[in-house]
Amino acid sequence: MSQTHPTPAGPETGTTPALASPDELRARLDRRLDPAARAWLDRALDEAAGHPDTHGPVSAWELRLAEAGRRCGPAHADAVRVLILSAAHPGTDALTRVYRQGTADERRAVLHALAHLLPGPEAVPLVEDALRTNDTRLLAAAVGPYAARHLDAHSWRHAVLKCLFTGVPVEEVADLAGRAAGDAELARMLGDYAAERTAAGRPVPQGLHHVLALTGSAPALHTTDDPHGKES
Repeated sequence: MSQTHPTPAGPETGTTPALASPDELRARLDRRLDPAARAWLDRALDEAAGHPDTHGPVSAWELRLAEAGRRCGPAHADAVRVLILSAAHPGTDALTRVYRQGTADERRAVLHALAHLLPGPEAVPLVEDALRTNDTRLLAAAVGPYAARHLDAHSWRHAVLKCLFTGVPVEEVADLAGRAAGDAELARMLGDYAAERTAAGRPVPQGLHHVLALTGSAPALHTTDDPHGKES
């Protein structure tokens, strides 16, 4: 199992590139980037759209992904990388290569971009890989709209539990209410997890109560709440 250290969140924590259209991301960046950064982004997007296979085995847009944080600032890098990926419109093989070979920031951008790029489940293995890490920002990206559409019920339930276990807010889980509704098996798993923590004298994450209520099968839990929920 590969594990990475969590990457500190930047100033735009809470904005999720996967939930905004490329046009919305571009408008947001145009308001916030300085002129030099906007000019660099214009060139990078033109390059990605027009010449996706240059620079030999590494495409030009892949090089720009690596530069995004330095050129546009870490607070905007996720959105910039998603825009570059959207402009290049790489296939599953290229996305997999970027994910496997990239930094944690680049892997997170791939996860955010999946919902914009792939209509089918071809990239589910990348989501499953991210869900095996303990990098909380990578986990939050992994439970976005692509996972909501394509993860099977078993994997999705365990993704929700992984969020609770690591302290990722359950609000990061895309379509949480829709997928949790009526899920008796998820309710059972949540109840078991709460009982285990209570028996061990550990607090139960507050988010667990929220998800349990969404299932429509919420038993009364007499527990001590933990608003963060990260395993101690």
